[in-house]
Amino acid sequence: MRRNFYSSEYLDRVSHLRNDSDWLSGQLSNGTSCLLPVWQLHNLVVSGDTVEAAVLDVSQIERLQTNHADPILLGLVDGVAYFTLDVSHIEDPHEHEVLGAAGMFEDLRKVGPYIGHEQGNLLAYARGINYWHQRHKYCGVCGAPTRSESAGHQRRCTDSECNSVHFPRTDVACIMLIYDEDRIILGKAPRFQGRMQSVLAGFLEPGETLEDCVAREVYEEVGVRVTDVEYQHSQPWPFPSSLMVGFRARALDTELTIDEKELLSAEWLSRAELKAITPESDVQLPRPDSIARRLIEEWLAED
Repeated sequence: MRRNFYSSEYLDRVSHLRNDSDWLSGQLSNGTSCLLPVWQLHNLVVSGDTVEAAVLDVSQIERLQTNHADPILLGLVDGVAYFTLDVSHIEDPHEHEVLGAAGMFEDLRKVGPYIGHEQGNLLAYARGINYWHQRHKYCGVCGAPTRSESAGHQRRCTDSECNSVHFPRTDVACIMLIYDEDRIILGKAPRFQGRMQSVLAGFLEPGETLEDCVAREVYEEVGVRVTDVEYQHSQPWPFPSSLMVGFRARALDTELTIDEKELLSAEWLSRAELKAITPESDVQLPRPDSIARRLIEEWLAED
């Protein structure tokens, strides 16, 4: 099965080794182990004819690390350990003797479509888990500082009486292609840049099934009731910490009533209209690394 961008096909997360201090120490002193630094949620890359992750040797951790962050284990790729480290405390990383010589820090939203799937997953993973650490430095139960444990995959409250353990969280969002015979709904959200339009999407609420979320979000955003809700595939989306769960559903209504708080516009577009899109068209499809683009392309290919 074809995998979406940022999927983890090649990564062994070795969760059973995260608390093995001897094994971790060995990997951190192993000359083949790799480091992927993250600076203010930007990933270090090398750009040329292609875009690739800038991979450092773990021996550089001592020259990068302060008391701001600990290295986080991502996992193994072909037996090689990959770690990430938050270097946001460095004022200008491009003037740093190690980082400046290695590459440039770029927003993954900008360069993601041009990176291979294996490296794209590692960079997305590094970005996502560092985002979580940055926002959980204090205990959500009592407010005391927390410390990193389990190779960066949990944080524990430093107040011994509280001792709460916190784990990384992923926000689940449903994204859905809504069709009526030979046409689908595309909408434009305020956050979309330029002329881009996309399929509808929204976050899962407590006590709700994924299918219920699809039906609710579509009705809330465009006033359309749906049926035949079918799962397609999913995608990790680290902007900042979501899992996009893709669906397709058939519309029971065709009149659109737009929620102007959520969408600037929405319309039905036919296969012919979508296939005729050029760079000069008033409507542009979602970015090529998104599950939204894949949902549209798969539907178009069924003609």
